[in-house]
Amino acid sequence: MKLNIPVYGPRLRKIARKHFGWSSLRPGQFKPMRAVLRRRDTLVVLPTGAGKSAIYQIPAVLLPGPTVVISPLLALQQDQIAALNEHGDPKLRAVRVSSAETPAQQRDAIEAIRKGEAEFLFITPEQLSDPERLAEVRALKPGLVAVDEAHCISAWGHDFRPDYLALGDMIKQIGRPPILALTATASPPVREDIIARLRLNKPEIHVSGLDRRNLFLEVAYCPDDNYRWRKLTTMLDEERRPGIIYVATRRAAEELAERLRESGYPAEYYHGGMAAGLREQRHVDFQNDKVDIMVATSAFGMGIDKPNIRWVAHVALPDSPDSYFQEIGRAGRDGEPARALLLWRSEDEAIQRFFQGGSPSAEELRELAGELHKGPATKTALQKATGLGPRKIGQYLNLLEQVGAVRAGAGHKLTVPARAPLPAVAAEAAVEEYERQQAVIRSRTDMMRGFAQSRQCRTETLLAYFGEDIKKGCRHCDNCSDGSAAEVAAAESDGPFAVHSQVRHGEWGTGMVMNYEEERMTVLFDTVGYKTLSVPVVVEQKLLVSE
Repeated sequence: MKLNIPVYGPRLRKIARKHFGWSSLRPGQFKPMRAVLRRRDTLVVLPTGAGKSAIYQIPAVLLPGPTVVISPLLALQQDQIAALNEHGDPKLRAVRVSSAETPAQQRDAIEAIRKGEAEFLFITPEQLSDPERLAEVRALKPGLVAVDEAHCISAWGHDFRPDYLALGDMIKQIGRPPILALTATASPPVREDIIARLRLNKPEIHVSGLDRRNLFLEVAYCPDDNYRWRKLTTMLDEERRPGIIYVATRRAAEELAERLRESGYPAEYYHGGMAAGLREQRHVDFQNDKVDIMVATSAFGMGIDKPNIRWVAHVALPDSPDSYFQEIGRAGRDGEPARALLLWRSEDEAIQRFFQGGSPSAEELRELAGELHKGPATKTALQKATGLGPRKIGQYLNLLEQVGAVRAGAGHKLTVPARAPLPAVAAEAAVEEYERQQAVIRSRTDMMRGFAQSRQCRTETLLAYFGEDIKKGCRHCDNCSDGSAAEVAAAESDGPFAVHSQVRHGEWGTGMVMNYEEERMTVLFDTVGYKTLSVPVVVEQKLLVSE
């Protein structure tokens, strides 16, 4: 019998020991668990390998009603289900409803939850979009919804998934239990997006553990490609394997893997343009230690939960600190020393600018919004009616959704909400929203370049970007090792505004102070993204005021 009572440290630890066999809770777990038990909406940013899943698993033993877990990848779900069911404890039994199960298996899973024979229901957003399935889940009266890899709901997040857009509506329709959103990396814009799209109600936000002390951060500017090749191969000769080399394009992945093989290094490549079967095989081979060096685009990402990756190298500037942090976070998950090496050139930024693409067509957006006004329609039907390709229609629907011109309805159909703007107004608003997003995206690329050029402690710079503080340097980055970080810190004086305080600029509006370095300060503005300002000019001209 579950108890609906406040639970504090001793009781949580008792459950951890009794049901999971864990002798203690990790740093960053207890406070979010307490929030969950208090029925508060909660957003948790905690690195992979730091025990995010435990934050819903342990409280679930005490909460009334089953726990619904929404996760983007079936492989990730399967790993979590297997880990729960290994305990042989009915209070921890997990079942799944997804495309991988037959209709009979799906019915059995729902029935097991209904009878109290299972506690955790793992499900995909696609399943919840079915009105009958939604009604079944509502009837189970879930006590908690955990949204894993929550950054997938954010247009700013790495691995954005349009299927996640309707989750706020779906959770409301299943009775609106408290929501726990979990992610390994979320900068302030991503966090705000998660909160808005999941419709979290005054959530508690817990950000911790982002300082990976076993991970040595190193950056080298490469004047030409030959210098970059020498730096890369020197690292390959020095370090143990396996490791991942991230590149900017599919072509670069194939060419670098071939060049490495010709030079005697056992390398394979991975990118999103490969056949699905080959991609899956490469993924499995890497997981099983059959591939020592994987040269990959960012498509090689989610689902890589391999403890013994000894290094991650980037041979191009990533598009943002968000992507960089998530990719280097795949190294050293066993707690052993690991290395993150960034080899960048000035030309790398031009590649990122190219990928950001051109503005959407207001005429095409207007036509699409007009089709939506004719009645509920599937994405496939809208493609046929407008002639837009799958990628473009996904982008356009996302923009229209953000300006209130479309929402996901029942049975995979898209509808126009009440009081939605007319097609012409919606198209204009969508273009403006796109331009706002591009300003933030460009600023994030600027921040990545700033990180690469910085003489400050690398970890301090990264953590400031994500809204977490460390003091006195990390001692596990190149700038701390060579003493330059200490020189910068000694030259710094307290800034005119506290780090993470709210400020206002006459033209750019409200923003948050992110960090100081020498006589510069970085502010994250709501409308234009990250801006680096001269502190003396800010003070002299009174460019910023406290909010």
